[in-house]
Order: sequence, then structure tokens, then C-alpha cells
Amino acid sequence: MTDTLSPCPECSSAFTYQVDALLICPECGHEWSPGADTPTSEVRDSVGNILADGDTVTVIKDLKIKGSSQVVKVGTKVRGIRLVDGDHDIDCKIPGIGQMGLKSQFVKKVVS
Repeated sequence: MTDTLSPCPECSSAFTYQVDALLICPECGHEWSPGADTPTSEVRDSVGNILADGDTVTVIKDLKIKGSSQVVKVGTKVRGIRLVDGDHDIDCKIPGIGQMGLKSQFVKKVVS
């Protein structure tokens, strides 16, 4: 068999196997259809605009940075965001601060 099975979407295990029309993960027990992509939820900003990778956003309120005395000021423009799964759904590089995770509820999409 030359086809490789896709890893588990839940735990990323490579030890998946196929039974009839389903793929099964022996490590976490997750079952899924091989042709069906997992539904990705759309990420929306504070006013309801749909965000995508590479968008530019502005921060809508001052955000304190944990473990630091720095603050991300309101109006800070962040370019080239990357959407990720998790509590903080945006990975970005903030000018003057560096790499950081943001929640989409504290940003607004910049529409040119």
C-alpha cells in the first residue's frame, strides 16, 4: 500500500488505521472520514468581520502583557496575522514588543 493515511486531527498521531470508510486513531480513539475535512470555524474580530491569514488588524483597547510592564496600546496596527486554534486565536508580531498571541475579540480588521 503506497498511500499514507492522514494523521489524527485530534492528537496528531501518525498511527492511524482504516476500517471500512473510517479512519481511527488508536491513541485517542477519534474516528473520522478520510475525505471530509474537519470544519474550521471562522474567526471574527470585535465587530464581526471575518479574519484571514495575512490580514492587518488594530488593537481596540490597551492590553497588559503578562509577566511584563509593557502594554500594547490602543490603535496599534498589527500586520500579517496568522490564525491558530486555541484560547488566543491570532499569532502575530507586534512592533516594539515581538511575537505574541492575541484574542480576536480585542482587534478590529483594517479595511483598505
